[in-house]
Amino acid sequence: MTSDKNRVVIFDTTLRDGEQSPGATMSHAEKLEIAALLDEMGVDIIEAGFPIASEGDFAAVSEIAKNAKNAVICGLARANFKDIDRCWEAVKHAKYPRIHTFIGTSPLHRDMHDLDQDAMAQRVHDCVTHARNLCDNVQWSSMDATRTEWEFLKRTVDIAIKAGATTINIPDTVGYTAPVESADLIRRLIAEVEGAGDVVFATHCHNDLGMATANSLAAVEGGARQIECTINGLGERAGNTALEEVVMAMKVRNDIMPWQTGIDTTKIMHISRRVSTVSGFNVQPNKAIVGKNAFAHESGIHQDGMLKNAETFEIMRPADVGLSETNIVMGKHSGRAALRSKLKNLGYDLGENQLNDVFVRYKALADRKKEVFDEDLIALVTDAGADGEGHLEVRFLRVICGTEAPQSADITLRVGDTDHQATAQGDGPVDAAFNAVKAIFPNDAVLQLYQVSAVTEGMDAQATVTVRIEEAGMIATGQSADTDTVVASARAYVNALNRLVMRRGKTGGGDVREISYKDAGE
Repeated sequence: MTSDKNRVVIFDTTLRDGEQSPGATMSHAEKLEIAALLDEMGVDIIEAGFPIASEGDFAAVSEIAKNAKNAVICGLARANFKDIDRCWEAVKHAKYPRIHTFIGTSPLHRDMHDLDQDAMAQRVHDCVTHARNLCDNVQWSSMDATRTEWEFLKRTVDIAIKAGATTINIPDTVGYTAPVESADLIRRLIAEVEGAGDVVFATHCHNDLGMATANSLAAVEGGARQIECTINGLGERAGNTALEEVVMAMKVRNDIMPWQTGIDTTKIMHISRRVSTVSGFNVQPNKAIVGKNAFAHESGIHQDGMLKNAETFEIMRPADVGLSETNIVMGKHSGRAALRSKLKNLGYDLGENQLNDVFVRYKALADRKKEVFDEDLIALVTDAGADGEGHLEVRFLRVICGTEAPQSADITLRVGDTDHQATAQGDGPVDAAFNAVKAIFPNDAVLQLYQVSAVTEGMDAQATVTVRIEEAGMIATGQSADTDTVVASARAYVNALNRLVMRRGKTGGGDVREISYKDAGE
């Protein structure tokens, strides 16, 4: 066992079990990038892949093994010598290699392999022994352990330990168990299997019934000291235990869960977003810890409490997971205190009468919009038009697109009182149009959101395009609707720039007239 009885080892399988989510395939470069982030974050063991699955998987595991600085690098192998040998070839380059071999021990899995209990027990012995002759760090997993007969589970665990396994994993492969069962199963195995005190027991829980994190923490309560998990809970079917959930649960509730890990929690949000991008699986807004609403507050009562003392409605700090601040979301449930605070942050310190007037109009606007952004509030205060009319205006736009690249855009943009023309290319018509705007009106704004939705149904439906940009910590959103999506996109982008210009002037970032622009020929 580990020297510190309260030390919990984090085993991340994002690159193996996580990638098994349909559609979540990652490229070689992406796997190496995620592995490096996991290593830097402090993950103890990285299950880098299934080496025999493909040449690509073998190459990725081998490269990750060579590059890892601190983490144990593990590969997965089925219960046969060919898999185990291939796994060893991939991980042997690591500073700390591990072979992970498994077999399904439940009646359903024995029937699938056409093995009786004695034959399967022999297979466990032979494969763990073979793996241990190659590597001194061997993990054995009893797949579908929570549906395996108790006596047979105990028998196979005993065999695996005697054959040389150093970690015994008891997976809830189909998310079937409940927390009380998860804790009891580990506790009984440690108490009744000879030699159990000399190995690390691990838990690998799936989320089919939404209890993966609870089951994993319960297993630790029962004596397990390795949690197998993935970033964002990515994985087969409903996914796995989410790394961020178990780590933060231990950090926040160390009064009843006095366990420690080596995870740098401030890197959680960054790696969560990166995994979401490379896997193609967006994080649901209300997901614990890493969802965009996890630190967002819209209710007036909640916002008032947050403004007075953040601990009123937050059990952890945004900084704990790598965020800069809490998000006070302005919506129809927001109250006067939140509006006053938000406007003050934007540079508007209003008197009571003016605040009352803005609040009435704000409530009317909030009834029509799901979320009211900073620029909407500025428009309420300054009586600016909803379309963001101002310094910039699209006067003419023509794009050339189709199956042959590159796509191009010709634009005439009014800047102040003067029209300027530019032609630019891009990766698609929208990108070309944005590049043409930048050619005339250079800026450092980063595109945070580009969203297209239909106003109505049918072939002639208008497209509403929303664009959100960020520059030096200031966020601006623009929106426009048109039956031509590219036209709507260009206008939305320009509207966002107008609002950014307005905010720059209001927050001391420079007057509108100080912002340079140029013709395409300059």
